[in-house]
Amino acid sequence: MTTPHDASWPAAEAEPAPAALTPADVADAARLVSFGLQAKLLPARDAEYAELVRRHREDPAFARLADAVATGLNLVVLEVSARAGMALAAAEESVFAVRMGDYSRRAASETTDRFLHGLAHLAVAAMAFPRPEDLADEGYLGRITVNGVDAFVRQACRRLEEQAELTGDNTDPSSDAPGLEAAWRVWARRSTTGATKDARRLSGSTIGITGKAVAFLVDSGFLQKASDDAGGTYRTTARYQLQVRDLAGSAAMAELIDLGVVPVTDGSATLLPADHSDELVADAGLPFHSL
Repeated sequence: MTTPHDASWPAAEAEPAPAALTPADVADAARLVSFGLQAKLLPARDAEYAELVRRHREDPAFARLADAVATGLNLVVLEVSARAGMALAAAEESVFAVRMGDYSRRAASETTDRFLHGLAHLAVAAMAFPRPEDLADEGYLGRITVNGVDAFVRQACRRLEEQAELTGDNTDPSSDAPGLEAAWRVWARRSTTGATKDARRLSGSTIGITGKAVAFLVDSGFLQKASDDAGGTYRTTARYQLQVRDLAGSAAMAELIDLGVVPVTDGSATLLPADHSDELVADAGLPFHSL
C-alpha cells in the first residue's frame, strides 16, 4: 500500500513562484503615476502611457505596485482605464493637492468672491452631470456653457428668494443657514458682466467668476473647450466624471439638485417652477430631460 509520501506517488507540480519585482518595475510604476499626474494627457495620445495602463489592468502584481506608489504620495487612484488613464485624486495632505482655498485665493482677493468661485464650481458639476445615471454611464459627455452656468445660478437665486418669501424669512440668513441659502443674495446682487473702459468683462462679475472657474477646470483636464459660443462651450472628460462622482454625495450638491435642475441640449439650464413647469419649458422651445 502506498501513501502520499511514498516515492511511487506522483509528485504534485509546484506552482511557479511569482517573479520578483525589479527596480525597473518600480520605475515603470512610478512612471505610470507621473503620467496620471499630467491631467490633460490620455493613453490614446502616448504609446508608453497606453502600454503601462494595459500592464496595470493585466498584471495584478504591477497594479499593486503602482497603486502603492500612488498611496505613498497621498494620491487616491480613482480609475485606471484606456478612457481615463490613471485618474488620481490628491488627498488633503498630498503635496499635489490643489485646494479650492488656494485656487480661490489666486482667483479672487476678497473672501466673498472666493465663496462665489466655489458656487460656480458646484453649478458646473451639477449642470454637467445632472442625473445619477449620467455619472454611471462611461459614454456620457456633459456639456456646459459659461453663460448657461451663470443663468442657472441666477435662476437658483430666484427660486431661493421665492422660498424665503413664502416662509417669511426674506432677511439676511443666519450663520447656520444652508450654503445656498447664504449665497444667493450675494450672487444675485453681483453684476453679470460689468465692463472695463475697453469693454472687457470684469473679473469680479458673475460671468467673469464663472469663466475663471471653467478655465481652471480646463487646465486640470476636467473640461475641453468646444467653441466660443455662449461665453464658451465645454464638454466634460472622463477624469471630471470620476471627480464629480465623489462630489455627488455632498450636502451642497444635493441642495442645488433639489431645486429642480433641467438641463437642455445647448448647455444652458433652467429651474422648473412646481406649478407651471410644462408652460415654462414650452415657452423656452427647448428639449429637456428632467431629473
